[in-house]
This record gives sequence, structure tokens and C-alpha cells, in this order.
Amino acid sequence: MEEKINLFYTNDLHSNFEQWSKVVGFLKDVKAQKSAAHESCWIVDIGDHIDRVHPIAEAFMGKANVQLMNHAGYDLATIGNNEGITLAHDDLFHLYDEADFQVVCANLHSLDNKEPDWLKPTVTIQSVKGVKIGIIGLTAPFNAFYELLDWHISPQYEALDKYVEQLQQSTDIIILLSHLGINEDQEIARRFGAIDVIIGGHTHHLLRTGEYINNTLITAAGKHCAFVGEVILTWDHILNKLVKKEAYTKEITHLAKDLHTEQTLNEMQEKADQLLAKRVVVINNPIEVRWFKQTEVMQQLTNTLKKWTKSDIAMLNSGLLLDHLPAGEVTLKDIHRICPHPINPCVVELKGDELLEVVRASFTKEFMELKLKGFGFRGEVLGRMIFSGMEVKTSFHDSGEEFVQEVTLHGSPIQVERTYTLATADTFTFGRLLPEIAKSEVKRYFLPEFLRDLLAETLRTNFAGD
Repeated sequence: MEEKINLFYTNDLHSNFEQWSKVVGFLKDVKAQKSAAHESCWIVDIGDHIDRVHPIAEAFMGKANVQLMNHAGYDLATIGNNEGITLAHDDLFHLYDEADFQVVCANLHSLDNKEPDWLKPTVTIQSVKGVKIGIIGLTAPFNAFYELLDWHISPQYEALDKYVEQLQQSTDIIILLSHLGINEDQEIARRFGAIDVIIGGHTHHLLRTGEYINNTLITAAGKHCAFVGEVILTWDHILNKLVKKEAYTKEITHLAKDLHTEQTLNEMQEKADQLLAKRVVVINNPIEVRWFKQTEVMQQLTNTLKKWTKSDIAMLNSGLLLDHLPAGEVTLKDIHRICPHPINPCVVELKGDELLEVVRASFTKEFMELKLKGFGFRGEVLGRMIFSGMEVKTSFHDSGEEFVQEVTLHGSPIQVERTYTLATADTFTFGRLLPEIAKSEVKRYFLPEFLRDLLAETLRTNFAGD
């Protein structure tokens, strides 16, 4: 006798609610179908459901996302880095207090010696015919951020060594909910043959029908819930083993919306607008934003960053600000609208020659016009780099392309062997946008403040009306 066991999952929604009511409609339908067929079915999320780029997530500090998951009938979830490092400690500690689903993450630990009641390293679920399924959750180890918020992420292999062996003794099937990324998922599959399925996320990869490494099935459903993932496991009760594993992704962008969910989203948006209507400042004159030109607001924001971090130099890219501000009242909603990125201030140490290379690279056409996706950036293009504490003189080639002619600090040339502290957006500490910053051995992040918090201070200090 064979039994079908079904899991439907989402990953990396990032508070992009455009498809959410369609996701909910689809999940409700499939759960009803599986229930009518007397098949086991669970709904799972793999993290980064929350992203403070959206006013609803910002206003409710993620709790509205949890409410939406409750309404959709989720059974299990793990956390992503957007849940973990974009909320203050207490906000994360109480994020899932009202969750109707279980939260599983084996490598998240509170440094204040008190763990949230909702946090479980593993969970065991059971099919309608008695098959025991062990669930482990893991999240990406951004400890440079987590530890500033009094959390710690232990090594994923240490957690797997501990819990896989335990689950082997007590369950029939082992499933990993992994917010680690495709490369880590593949390596885990190589090392831990006892894990039957890895449902992944974080790197936004889409595996339409999954992939096998050894005996482990790996799957993931992209980002923003354009797809919902499905895992189908077939258990043979006579042979007493798992005989088939399948993974699929279903595109849901063309499906009908769940009207109750659409109404809930509209109500949440109205409430978020009310919560974010708090006045920050009144300005007498409009504030202009330009992505490829120096503006007063970007210069003053960069000056604020330098002063706030007590750094030698600061630099910020103009693409961080997305829109103008008209004269009059400026609210929290306005500031969130023009600076929605979950980006923190950061200070790195660079030698003078490295600093010069960063400056030169930032003035290339390719850099300024780069349509960056990810690393916290939620804008259109990076834009022109603005500096504070340092003078940058540029000129133009015959082709019209701008280049750096001279860089000075208080009128003196940059000393190539001297070490400077540079404040900037944490975006540049990741990837290969500006390799010298990413490779800096000294990085100091500032949490839980976002750059928009510094923007609010800049407006109050430099642009307030009478």
C-alpha cells in the first residue's frame, strides 16, 4: 500500500504582495483537495516572507505578514535574513507570538539566554497513515549583523550533525527547510545522505522540477511567489520506505485572487498608512532628487552619515533616494516611500590606495547605471556617488565619459599607505560591486538603524522650516 504525502511551499516573498491573494487562493484550493482525498498536506514557508520595503511590513514590524500567513493556513516556517536582521531584538523575539504555525530554525539562538517560545530546532509531523516526518530549519549565518542584535547563528553543519542523527532514530523521512542558498543546499546534500528533501530559498533560484544530488531531492520556487512549490513523497507501507520523491513548481500569476485576502491587504494598507502618517518635519521648499547629479539632500545625508559614524569619510550613492519631496509636511510614510531599502550604515577600514580605487570605480558609467537587484537595494539604479570629508575633482574624456582627476582630504592628497575609516551603505560590503570594500577586514555595522532613519534626522536638522 502506497501513501502520498504533499508539501506546498513558498519562499522569498519579500513582502511583494502583488501575487499574494492568488497564492492564498491556490493554497486553500489544494489543501481542500488533498483533505477530500484523505492525503496528508502541509503548507510551508522558507523565509524572507517579510521585507520592510513594503509599508505594511514597515508599519507592523512584520506582524502583519504573520497574520497573513495565519489566514493562508501555513503549518510550518523557517526564518530568513529579512526576518532575522532587519528587526530589533524584541521585535523578532515576539514576531511569531501569535503564529498559528510552527517556526523551526535549528541554528538561531538568543544571546540574552532566553529563547522565544515559538522557536523550535526541529519539528516532527505525522501523515494520516502514521509516517513520521522530521523537519529541520536553517537560516543564513549573517553573524556580523545578528550579534549586534543579540542573536547568534551557529554553523549549519554543527546543527545538522546534532539533529539529523536524532531524527534518523525517531522519524521515517527527514526534510530540511533551508534559507541558506543553492550552493549550501547542494553541499549539504553531498554530506548528509539521510536528508530526503531540501526545500530551499535565499538565493532566489527556481528549480522547476527539482534536482537530485545523491539521494537528496533539492527544490526552490524563485522569488516573490510568482511560483508555488510542491513536493510529493510516496511512502510504501509494505516495504516500509520512501519509494518516490517529486518536486514541481506551479506558476500562479494567472490564477484568480482570493477576495477575502485582497480585502485584508487593503485594510492593512489603510492601517499602515495611518501608522506611518506621523509627522517628521515640515519643509518650506521642495527637495529635489537626482540620480546622476549632486543634490543638496544627498550631500547632507552623506554628511549626516559621516558625523553619526564618526568616520574620516562617508559616501552614498544617489540612487538610494527614489523620489522628490514637495514642500510641506513630511511623514514617516514619505521617508519610507523615497528610501524603502532595508540597508544599514556601515564603516570599513581601507588603505589610501584601496580608497582611491573605490572612488574611481564609483564614477564609471557601468557603476552609476547599474540596475542592482539585491543586497538590500530596492531602487532602480545605483546613481552618482556623493562624498563627505573628501574632495573629488573629475574631468571628462573626449568620449564624454567622466573620470576622477584628483582626490584630496582637507586639501592634501590621499596617502596610499594610511588607513582611513569610510562610512557607507552596507550594500557595498557584499558581492563584487566594490571589491575593496567587500574584502575589508574591518567592518562595523550599525543596527537596527536603516539609512532612512538618518534621512529623517537629516531633514529635521538641515531642511526644517520655520
